[in-house]
Amino acid sequence: MSGGVAELRQLAKLAEARGILPLFEENQQRAADFSISFDGMLFDYSKTHLNVAARTALLDWAAERDVSGRRAAMFAGAPINETEGRAVLHTALRNLSGEPVEVDGRDVMPEVRDTLARMQTFAEEVRSGGFVGAGGTITDVINIGIGGSHLGPDMAVRALSPYHDGPRCHFISNVDGADAVDVLHGLDPARVLVIVASKSFTTTETMTNAATVRDWMAEKVETPAAQFVALSSDEETAGQFGIPPDRVFGFGDWVGGRYSIWGPIGLSLMLAIGPEAFTDFLGGAEAMDRHFREAEPAENMPMMLALTGLWHHQIMGFPTRAVLPYDQRLSKLPAYLQQLEMESNGKRVALSGETLDMPSGPVVWGEPGTNGQHAFYQLIHQGTQVVPCEFMVAAQGHEAGLGHHHTLLVANCLAQSEALMRGRSLDEARALMAESGLEADELERQARHRVFPGNRPSVTLIYDRLNPRRLGQIVALYEHRVFVEGAILGINSYDQWGVELGKLLAQELGAVLSGEANAQDKDSSTRQLVQFVQNWRS
Repeated sequence: MSGGVAELRQLAKLAEARGILPLFEENQQRAADFSISFDGMLFDYSKTHLNVAARTALLDWAAERDVSGRRAAMFAGAPINETEGRAVLHTALRNLSGEPVEVDGRDVMPEVRDTLARMQTFAEEVRSGGFVGAGGTITDVINIGIGGSHLGPDMAVRALSPYHDGPRCHFISNVDGADAVDVLHGLDPARVLVIVASKSFTTTETMTNAATVRDWMAEKVETPAAQFVALSSDEETAGQFGIPPDRVFGFGDWVGGRYSIWGPIGLSLMLAIGPEAFTDFLGGAEAMDRHFREAEPAENMPMMLALTGLWHHQIMGFPTRAVLPYDQRLSKLPAYLQQLEMESNGKRVALSGETLDMPSGPVVWGEPGTNGQHAFYQLIHQGTQVVPCEFMVAAQGHEAGLGHHHTLLVANCLAQSEALMRGRSLDEARALMAESGLEADELERQARHRVFPGNRPSVTLIYDRLNPRRLGQIVALYEHRVFVEGAILGINSYDQWGVELGKLLAQELGAVLSGEANAQDKDSSTRQLVQFVQNWRS
């Protein structure tokens, strides 16, 4: 553990003893001093324990870990994914300026531009009725993928529903047959376009679901593959499935699955909102890339979002963070960020292979407000563990004539962050109970249940309106947050070896459950569970 971390932990002890509210009393400009504005967005981290000394120490920690140098290496196409020997260049997919981006001495931008142009042409053909199914114009699109090939487009399509003017989009990801059956119910196979999203075109869950949907379509369509598209880098394997090269959209191995919404994996979004709005989505992300590269550290939104997260988890020791978008259309964002952050930074060893000397990424979870207020906010406000909260809300909604709904929504969001910080003292609770007519021991007993400890940190990201550009900015903001946290922790944020072991064991157990192998080499618990399943199947 570096001296900088030791200093930060000492500062954290002082900060926790002091509390958050006194910081506002000491500095009347605190809200402005601990906020960052950028292109229609405001990131307010003033309701945390951070003061100038702690922020300075965090910035020094980032400098000590050479975040700026590693950032430059990422954008330059260096193989910062060291365990796989790959560049990390999802940013190239939204590089609308077209500036050269080299990997191994080769500019990848001509390929990126060509793929984007092909996507745009195909999307327009589908949306205009130039590309049709066996029964006519495409009315529905089914995206089949899992992980990064599912969470990103599913989240984004839901988020931007006010901008939909194309076919309806549906998503199948789980290998549980119920997912496919529920999505397919009521659809006309002759007017469905199927997108199979798998870079290798071998992902077990995805290919199992793709075969099931193809069989479903074959009941009414003579050539089902004519209504399939592949988002894959393996044209040959896609061809064996029946999908011709002109309907295969690939991307380089320098784009990780959970960072791939910006390219072919975003085809379903482009079909829903159109190429022009999709370009706005890319433009928002590109703007955040530029801000991340050019803004000074203390005025850099991704940098300060990351440092605030490190302060809460690695320094103050809070084990989880809650992502709380006050926008029903962002209902999938917490799940998307779970993968982005926990698969990226849920590591136990440093790039050197040595065991980390501090916690890696926190548990990320959440739900949209105001639903969450009636579910888990009880624990957030009065539970025994502190959960740093990340609120997110738009100043304006989309629903004409329902402005009073949005006013209530925003009021709730702002009230929650204030309540977490301010709390309610025992004396205030006693006065409240006295007003209700209680006395003596009963007053004291009831008052204690109404105490809110307060001093619980939160940050708020507020923006004008959720549109394609803003969504692009938000997603890119969190991508770069993950990068900064990983760089400071000295881990590789771009591999995911933790998913491999379960996959291998699932293949073994699949053979056991189907009767092709036995379970004699398994532990007694696994054998018992296998036996239970087999007994009910026989």
